[in-house]
Amino acid sequence: MARDPYLELGVPRTASSDEIRKAFRKLAKQFHPDANPGDASAEERFKRVSGAFDIVGDEDKRKKFDRGEIDADGREQHPGFGGGSPFGQGGASGGRYRPGPGGPGFEGVDINDILGEAFGRSGRSGFGGFGGGGKGPDLRAHLDIDIEEAIRGGKKRIAFSDGRTLEVNIPKGAQEGQTLRLKGQGSPGRAGPGDALIEIGFKPHPIYRREGDALHMDLPVSVPDAVLGGKVEAPTPDGPVNVSVPKGANSGALLRLKGRGFVNPKGQRGDLVARLLVTLPEMTDPALEKFAEQWRKERPYSPRKR
Repeated sequence: MARDPYLELGVPRTASSDEIRKAFRKLAKQFHPDANPGDASAEERFKRVSGAFDIVGDEDKRKKFDRGEIDADGREQHPGFGGGSPFGQGGASGGRYRPGPGGPGFEGVDINDILGEAFGRSGRSGFGGFGGGGKGPDLRAHLDIDIEEAIRGGKKRIAFSDGRTLEVNIPKGAQEGQTLRLKGQGSPGRAGPGDALIEIGFKPHPIYRREGDALHMDLPVSVPDAVLGGKVEAPTPDGPVNVSVPKGANSGALLRLKGRGFVNPKGQRGDLVARLLVTLPEMTDPALEKFAEQWRKERPYSPRKR
């Protein structure tokens, strides 16, 4: 008969689900066969710990165990019949424990995910490497995309450490730090392959600076356009557009293009904010020099009040 699962995990019967989970993660990491190659006693302890977590790590099973409806091996108990039922026989030390996708754990949590937290989802972490029936470990990769690709979505090809390449669908409005899960594209396991987890990053952009949902950029304008006002072409993530520069515009003035910025997680577009930079021509224009000399004589420069 298996040892009391609470004693096996070293937690009291009043332990919370989170305390049980933490205890299991710590012991699983300590006694996992990958961390103790060739150590039969460590492997046996790991199986017992896993079996204990199978019982008290599952809310329904824990309640049944506490009420005496199942024993520490998970066998149904029938009072008055002197022992366990033939249904579901075999405990953690007898090979009954078979974690896998959707297997034991807390509600909505795969036990392999818990081990993945402890072992970083690399190598043989999980149960696929020794007598278990779990799916293979997940593969993780990082993919940098442009701001324009994040806004409009699209397809990108990524290479994994195992030599494979996959085409990834970038959703519209992808966020920096977002993780895309590709089902069944991870490492192989006895119950099927794990998943591929793609973390999205943003490349530095030569024009735009992102501040929340807004995009900021510098927009050069000529002296005549700044003095007289006019239309200038401005780049946007959706293509170039003509914007109106007000008469007498100065460097530092801001133009706001509604709905031309970044996309928030709700799919709403922010604004594109263009900061005007009044620029002189690269080659000195004699006429411009003459005009500037005359202007300086007649109207000494004084800073514009803000």
